[in-house]
Amino acid sequence: MRILIVDDEEVLRDVLDAVLRREGFDVLSATTGEEALNYLDSSEEIDLVILDVMLPGISGIDTLRAIRIANPTLPVIVITAFSSIDGAIEAMKQGAFHYIPKPFKNEEVILTVNKALEQRRLSHENERLKAELSEKFSYANIIGKSEAMRKIFDLIRQAAPSRSNILIQGESGTGKELVAKAIHHASPRARNAFVTVNSGSLPPELLESSLFGHMKGAFTGAIATKRGLFEVADGGSIFLDEIGNINLETQAKLLRVIQEKEFMRLGSVDTLKVDVRIIAATNADLQKLMADRTFREDLFYRLNVITITLPPLRRRREDIPLLVQHFLQKYSEENRRIVRDVTADAMRVMMDHPWPGNVRELENTIERAVVLCTGDRITPELLPDYLRYPTRTDSPAMVVPQEGISLKDAVSNYERTMILQSLELANGVQKRAAELLQVKPSTLNEMMKRLGIHAKSNAVAEDEVAAVES
Repeated sequence: MRILIVDDEEVLRDVLDAVLRREGFDVLSATTGEEALNYLDSSEEIDLVILDVMLPGISGIDTLRAIRIANPTLPVIVITAFSSIDGAIEAMKQGAFHYIPKPFKNEEVILTVNKALEQRRLSHENERLKAELSEKFSYANIIGKSEAMRKIFDLIRQAAPSRSNILIQGESGTGKELVAKAIHHASPRARNAFVTVNSGSLPPELLESSLFGHMKGAFTGAIATKRGLFEVADGGSIFLDEIGNINLETQAKLLRVIQEKEFMRLGSVDTLKVDVRIIAATNADLQKLMADRTFREDLFYRLNVITITLPPLRRRREDIPLLVQHFLQKYSEENRRIVRDVTADAMRVMMDHPWPGNVRELENTIERAVVLCTGDRITPELLPDYLRYPTRTDSPAMVVPQEGISLKDAVSNYERTMILQSLELANGVQKRAAELLQVKPSTLNEMMKRLGIHAKSNAVAEDEVAAVES
């Protein structure tokens, strides 16, 4: 490590030189601000600057400002006499790492220098991880270094430039919409609209009106003519999420759009032409839905030109540390926190968890931990209890007693426990909880009413979950 001392007092420079060299540092010296800036402009690699506030020529504060502009990450320690303490305060406002008053103790100098260099090391390590995440192990905010994810990245690169429709398969929370956005933004359609439609959250009548638009008076409440999302997406891409939930009638109209590149608004007899790339996604087994005759085979084969199957997080555990680092950075910046890492014990807990909610569940976990963290590292105590104290799977969840048991009550209690846990994972958002349980939101709502579970705007209280489990 190379340290630059900037001071016009020869005795002080000599003392600092001797102290720092004794600790193994390489030392350079300058007597003025101009000389110091010349060092920084040269090819000399400087790791830290020790700067006197009172300098001839360019003042110490002006020298500090110039250093911050030229090299914002270079730590600067200011030395000041007690009489110029106001200058030290101003230096801190201008970005100095710390200040040391004269006369100083050698131990104080060494301690402050080591702290500043450690901060620089952490800053460089953070930049390295950012670069690694963005260049080597990510593609359009999709993070992973596993073999499975590398294949996904390659498939996205190959499929994006084409005009083919794409079907994305995967469990809830695996990042299907991220993949759809990556395909759109890497395609020739990137400058045009990317429109998302959550097919499973809309009733059939509203879904058709949203997709194809309607004419004034087409149905009760249609007080004006409205463009559909296919018109909005003309020239771009439309993402149909959870396409397995679309009813057969709407499926037939979708098939016409794919085959003929045309459709009619509800209540209209005029045909509208569009050029839209369809990217569909599902967490359902479309083969099974076709066997049950609830999904059209001809639509499936039109959509299934290129298939991308996203692996669940439990099958790519080597990606968990990268994802944790990515979400740490994201939510530290959003919440203005400095949370740099997780402890080995906390990482071990996360590596052992099966993550039924996949990447979305991991993201929620890290966001929660960052918000609650008071230090710079995530510890196991900041993780939800269900991660730290998982339910044992090597013994029966329930035992039938000698006197017998009500199967109906036992099943209801188990359903209640699962629903409460899913609501906690989803921070009280019923739609997300339904995705975790792989049921429709309306089904979950009916189950909650039957079991007397009241909806909450925030996360389900842990004591309520614990009470049910006990």
